[in-house]
Amino acid sequence: MDTPLLEVRDLVQEFVVRDYGGVKGGVVHAVSGVSFDVWPGETLGIVGETGSGKSTLARSVLQAPRPKEGTVTFRGADLVSLRGSRLLQARRHLQMVFQDPFSSLDPKWKVRDLVAEPLIAYRGVDRAARRHRVDQVLELVGLDPAAHGDRRSRELSGGQAQRVAIARALAIEPAMIICDEPVSSLDVLIQAQVLNLFERLRAELGLSYLFIAHDLALVKQVSDRVAVMYLGKLCEVGPGEEVYRQPLHPYTRALLDSVPGSTTALATKIIRGEPPSPVHPPSGCRFRTRCPRAEQRCADEEPVMRELAAGHSVACHFPLVPAADSPARSEEKIGETPR
Repeated sequence: MDTPLLEVRDLVQEFVVRDYGGVKGGVVHAVSGVSFDVWPGETLGIVGETGSGKSTLARSVLQAPRPKEGTVTFRGADLVSLRGSRLLQARRHLQMVFQDPFSSLDPKWKVRDLVAEPLIAYRGVDRAARRHRVDQVLELVGLDPAAHGDRRSRELSGGQAQRVAIARALAIEPAMIICDEPVSSLDVLIQAQVLNLFERLRAELGLSYLFIAHDLALVKQVSDRVAVMYLGKLCEVGPGEEVYRQPLHPYTRALLDSVPGSTTALATKIIRGEPPSPVHPPSGCRFRTRCPRAEQRCADEEPVMRELAAGHSVACHFPLVPAADSPARSEEKIGETPR
């Protein structure tokens, strides 16, 4: 296939609020002009600290709620323009796995009914075929239908509950699954098991993933490409190994240096303070108020995403590895941060 499975262009999501973190009234700029592609069989990881807009981006792709601006094209269909049954049918091949399986699964329903729910919603499957499909996907995610099918979600462990959530997402044979922090509520051993399950399903079923997390080491493990998000905008996109080996954006460098066990100690030099309010984001580069490399240009002019290496793009006036068309900067020459 020569075209992306999912194409997102200039996506904008905003919310009008009366109060946000002590700021009275205004518009929350949750997602601001985000563009990216996901190719068939690919996993695109999206990372960023809490409040960067990752989950809002995922829900906007699913049209829940619809974005204020931009386009979301999935398998050739523009989801933003579709309504009713046409949107329902276009979205059946785009499913989601949420962070907390116990919140996304009805505690009163049996596992078999939870997994069968999307099959009923999309109709066209009789009871016998539905039961066969439920057993099939439960076995696919490593759960014995006879042992777990009649249990309720509250009777399961965290790992088992998340496997049920994955089975439900797989029931109608999606082409892509959006994973919103799917293992953050699980202990480390169960995390590894669920991640291995995702990888096995991708190999066996040819799935694509949009994998959202704040844990960079985890995202590196499962992603072909990584997109770094800060305060509603993408600041760097590139191959996973390349982004981790040679980050171009100061924010990406700071995230890597903040990982426990990092061999460098640059985080305190690169990033400081709390993220600005999305109600009143900074002018120009949104990271400039926390970036010691910032100069007046960063306040006056918003950086555009540009490719500095094969498949590796960054939105920064002064990237960590200067390109031929970028002003050279020494990491030791730190200017005053424009406010």
